[in-house]
Amino acid sequence: MRIVLQRVSKASLEIGMEVHCSIGKGFVLLLGIEEADDTSDADYLASKVNGMRIFSDEQGKMNLSHAEAGGEFMVVSQFTLHAQTAKGNRPSFIRAARPEKAIPLYGYFVVRLAELSGKEIKTGVFGADMQVSLTNDGPVTIIIDSRNRE
Repeated sequence: MRIVLQRVSKASLEIGMEVHCSIGKGFVLLLGIEEADDTSDADYLASKVNGMRIFSDEQGKMNLSHAEAGGEFMVVSQFTLHAQTAKGNRPSFIRAARPEKAIPLYGYFVVRLAELSGKEIKTGVFGADMQVSLTNDGPVTIIIDSRNRE
């Protein structure tokens, strides 16, 4: 399971030219699920994201957690995070989980993050054609992979 975490000052998600959800200051999480993933991957990432200390304190240092900064969460499914690009110029998505596996794990991750954070989690719609607009704050963008726990 892979997440691209972006610290934002604001973000919105449109489906069919209508705003589906929006957040102010917080995290936009692009979540990619692969066939080998299970709930332990979701638990790890939800805990890691919830504890991430990347908001600025009074001295301007990234030292505050999401909770301390009063941020919001938006989670967007993105199977393209598992693109394989070694051969040719057309990416392969063979490692990305099929919907019957990915949808329940996506839902599990969202519920787990809500439990840990005590916050409402804004979400996209799995499989929908979504337009995400955001203002990356910093910019701060972090990639976290449950298979590569550095």
